[in-house]
Amino acid sequence: MSIQWLDRLLNISRGKSPWVYHVNSGSCNGCDIEIGPCFCPRYDAEQMGVILQGSPKHADILLITGPMTLRTCEAAKDIYAQLPKPKVVVAIGSCPATGNVFAGSPTVLGSVEPYIPVDVYVPGCPPRPQAIMEGIRQAAQLLAGGQAGKEQGASS
Repeated sequence: MSIQWLDRLLNISRGKSPWVYHVNSGSCNGCDIEIGPCFCPRYDAEQMGVILQGSPKHADILLITGPMTLRTCEAAKDIYAQLPKPKVVVAIGSCPATGNVFAGSPTVLGSVEPYIPVDVYVPGCPPRPQAIMEGIRQAAQLLAGGQAGKEQGASS
């Protein structure tokens, strides 16, 4: 008996109720402040089934803000490794994509992509909560479609 139906059911469930974990890899906290309202009554991500988790071991989606720094690089890679597969990474803001205003600093490594594979980018400095919610929705669609994670062979 094939378990493909179970895999499909699990993928649909992950898409309907994604659990997210947030990590700051060296940002100015502008994006972090914009993530907060996503889980407050005005935007209410929990109404869509999105749950903010306190442990990466319980999350499907990693929200990452800020450029990769010397101090946070190993910790961010360790957190990424703790997420169970399938997993999706959402880079929030301009800093995880380019380093933004922090590029060229001696303590900033730059973009997150060389260290953690990113599936969805949410542009802005900082992006509005609506844009962050859209990025989470795209990540949930990747989970539901069984295309989670560049590491597992998916594309954004």
